[in-house]
Amino acid sequence: MIREASIEDKIHVLKFCKDTFSWGDYIDQVWDSWVSEGNLFICDRQFPIGICHAFYFKDQIWIEGIRIDQNFRRQKIASELVKYAESIGKEKNIAFSYMLIDTQNTKSLYLADSLNYHVFQTWDFYSLEPKINSNYAVDFEKSLDCKLCTHYVKSWRWLPLDNEILSSLSQQNKIIKSNVNGYTSFAIITDSEHFDRTMIITLFSNNDDATIQILSFLQNYAFDKDYERIQILTMDQLPKFNSLEHRISFHLMKKSLL
Repeated sequence: MIREASIEDKIHVLKFCKDTFSWGDYIDQVWDSWVSEGNLFICDRQFPIGICHAFYFKDQIWIEGIRIDQNFRRQKIASELVKYAESIGKEKNIAFSYMLIDTQNTKSLYLADSLNYHVFQTWDFYSLEPKINSNYAVDFEKSLDCKLCTHYVKSWRWLPLDNEILSSLSQQNKIIKSNVNGYTSFAIITDSEHFDRTMIITLFSNNDDATIQILSFLQNYAFDKDYERIQILTMDQLPKFNSLEHRISFHLMKKSLL
C-alpha cells in the first residue's frame, strides 16, 4: 500500500535512511518539512519500507528522496512510488517530471531509464567558502531573458524559470551579473529552506573573468550575511578560484507525462 507519510513514521524510516551515502543522509533534516508540505509517500507493508517525496510546481513534478529499506530492494518498490507520484501529476495535468541523479549512481540511473526518464542536462555542484573579498564588479539584473536558461535551483529543486519568477527574483535583488569584454555571466541567489545558513546559487558562466567577479561577490555577500556555506550549481566548468571546490556531478533527468 502507498499512502501519505505521517510524523509517526519518522523513527522507522530514519533507521533505513541513515547510511544511504558514504557521508550518511539528509532525510532526517528534511523529514518534518516534507511531511508538512505533503506528498511524502510511504510504501507500507505493516510498517514503512520505502519513501518518495514529490513537489508539484507549475507544469512539473520534482521527484526527490527515494529511499528503500535494503531488506526490500529489487522488488520494484521505488518504481511503484515514482509511478504513484506521476499518477497524481497526471491528474493535475502536469506535463513533465524531473529528478536529479549522481552521474556515478548506476542503479538509480537504471531505475530512471526503466521509467522512461532521459538525461536532460548535466550539472556540477561546487562549494565556496564565505570570506571577505572586495575585489568584484557586479550589477543587479533587472531584465533577464528566461530563454537563456530553463531552470534555477531552490532548496535543491530544479524549478522552471518564467518571466513571472524572474521578475520576482529581480525585485528582490537576487539576480546578479558581471560583464567582461562583452561576455556576461550571471547568477541567481536563493536561501535553502531546509538547511540553516546555506546559500544556494544557480550560476550561468559565459566567461571565466566575469565568473570570477561573481564568485568574489558571492564570497563577500555570504560573509556579510553570516552564511556558513555557499553551494553552487552550474552546467559550466568553473575557473580555478580560491576555496572553490568541485564536489559532484548530477544528471537532471526528465520525462514527459503527456
